Amino acid sequence: MAPLTLSVDVKSSSATSPDVFKRVMQSPQLKMSKGFFASVNTQEDKPFDFFRTLFEGFIAGGTAGVVVETALYPIDTIKTRLQAARGGGKIVLKGLYSGLAGNIAGVLPASALFVGVYEPTKQKLLKTFPDHLSAVAHLTAGAIGGLAASLIRVPTEVVKQRMQTGQFTSAPNAVRLIASKEGFRGLYAGYRSFLLRDLPFDAIQFCIYEQLCLGYKKAARRDLSDPENALIGAFAGALTGAVTTPLDVIKTRLMVQGSAKQYQGIVDCVQTIVREEGAPALLKGIGPRVLWIGIGGSIFFGVLESTKRTLAQRRPNTVKETKEE
Repeated sequence: MAPLTLSVDVKSSSATSPDVFKRVMQSPQLKMSKGFFASVNTQEDKPFDFFRTLFEGFIAGGTAGVVVETALYPIDTIKTRLQAARGGGKIVLKGLYSGLAGNIAGVLPASALFVGVYEPTKQKLLKTFPDHLSAVAHLTAGAIGGLAASLIRVPTEVVKQRMQTGQFTSAPNAVRLIASKEGFRGLYAGYRSFLLRDLPFDAIQFCIYEQLCLGYKKAARRDLSDPENALIGAFAGALTGAVTTPLDVIKTRLMVQGSAKQYQGIVDCVQTIVREEGAPALLKGIGPRVLWIGIGGSIFFGVLESTKRTLAQRRPNTVKETKEE
């Protein structure tokens, strides 16, 4: 049975105008599936469209990532110091921007790579999966994007968190000393715990965001505004951040331990924290984390959608100029 798509009744609607058709053509069609989830009806497969989506994802993702990281870095630093402190250790509130420059050098390509992989993967999976499984497409695309970005994110995160906890004063020195003392593997310390945290986080956050946006758009019968995208992004980020806080604590402890090797892996880390500090220690930094990711989700998705829309608006002009030539 062919899927039903959202349409405009040109005979009975009083709003039949070029603006209506323009609005419908500018945004993806929403499929009215029988299941709980909404999905997107993408256009025909075209190599140029795929690479354009990839390129625009790189630009939009890199822009959003840098804006968020710069604005919220102090909150992230406080969260990291809270999680790294063992027992009743005091938190130092100086140097909250320590390591920002080096971190942006990693966040820019990592965010660009994530969105650049996520967008075309999502569009391809939405064509592959049935309408009622659109959430699975979003979950899978988020996990694949996170896996690709982890190759850049992990070394960036290791250097950033060790600078935030006062172990190094500059990113170049951090990279050089970590590599010399711990080997290349030192830059990927806590990689498995990072994936344990970030793959579920990326998958859940983007799935919640996409599904809420599609449902809201279907109910409102219009495109979302930037404030609405930002609000949904804040909710998705805060909820996902709270749920994944224990995974974040484990990841932080494994990444900042260095060559001391206080923990012998994920399981040992959990057991040691619970034994020495109690189970509530797995929720250390949940306040700053929810605040940081909630605000970050608002900024990220707001900037992301705004940048994607700006890039999309340039497409017709490019096509027109090509035809005129």
